[in-house]
Amino acid sequence: MQSVSLGRSDLRVSPVCLGTMTFGEQVDEAGAFRILDRALELGIDFIDTAEMYAVPPRRETFNATEIILGRWLAARPGVREKLTIATKVAGPSRGMDWIRAGSADLTADDIVAACEGSLRRLGVETIDLYQLHWPTRPVPMFGATYFDPVRAAKAQVTPIEAQLRALDRLVREGKVRAIGLSNETPYGVCEFIRLAEQHGLARVATVQNAYCLVNRVPDNGLDEAMHQHQVSLLAYSPLGFGLLTGKYDEVGLHDPAQQPGRLALFDSMKKQRWARPEALEAARAYNTLAREHGLTPTELALAFCYRRWSVASTIIGVTSVAQLEENVAAWNVALAPELLERIDALRRRYWDPAV
Repeated sequence: MQSVSLGRSDLRVSPVCLGTMTFGEQVDEAGAFRILDRALELGIDFIDTAEMYAVPPRRETFNATEIILGRWLAARPGVREKLTIATKVAGPSRGMDWIRAGSADLTADDIVAACEGSLRRLGVETIDLYQLHWPTRPVPMFGATYFDPVRAAKAQVTPIEAQLRALDRLVREGKVRAIGLSNETPYGVCEFIRLAEQHGLARVATVQNAYCLVNRVPDNGLDEAMHQHQVSLLAYSPLGFGLLTGKYDEVGLHDPAQQPGRLALFDSMKKQRWARPEALEAARAYNTLAREHGLTPTELALAFCYRRWSVASTIIGVTSVAQLEENVAAWNVALAPELLERIDALRRRYWDPAV
């Protein structure tokens, strides 16, 4: 895999990124070490984490993933210099009262303090890419569909400019090399860029949003905004939380004994967009399409993201070395034009059921 640039930053990374939110919940520390070691051997030099992880989020596992990653780095002298490490500061708590006492805001001071906490847990002097995990503004995300101008007008939250100045401070102090957003809207991307250019502040390099066959929301305007402003898309959940692997096609989402995936294991996951009946129905259609063309569902889903013009790096999340190897092997799969047309035809039928 040849490396790709992230936005206008000086970061160059592998086009496959290892996501780590399973570390500390579904994957223990020893298993995480094995996955990290193998990822490095396979050419992955980009690792993404977050202060909120592990997932599903719990008080008991808050910060656990960063701690595990920090221990792995400490046990592997010289590895840090080979890697691009990204992490994220959680936005307003969304019911998680263990994050900043359940604050409904994310202030400039919160951003700086959270970054310093991540630096300590990771045991590094600089975070390569520091991201806002989700907007402070009330916007449609994580399953919400519509923007509510009344709610937005009533929200009393830290303005984008103040947050951007905090991120800029971290860059100037050498604690962060580049900054990014996550779960962001086209307006949010454009406003962060506008303010950066107006005030000479650090410029957003990336946006990390869900992107997969059952959720192609970035294709509805975010792609143009990012292209015009030279901001790179980091695609998360390319397998739709497992829906696009085919493992739920026969047994559904409610029998962890038969299929111990996260949508079956965790009740909190069943309340999310990925567990909607229409999302599973659409996934089954894409998975059938894959098999009709001699591919596994995983190969189809990942190859779609890997080769999409708008995607800089695709974030894969795994619970075993075997899954990691399968996901990386899909890099070599090319989708024929007629197959891409069939994919678009299915999208017109099902649209984006896991929005």
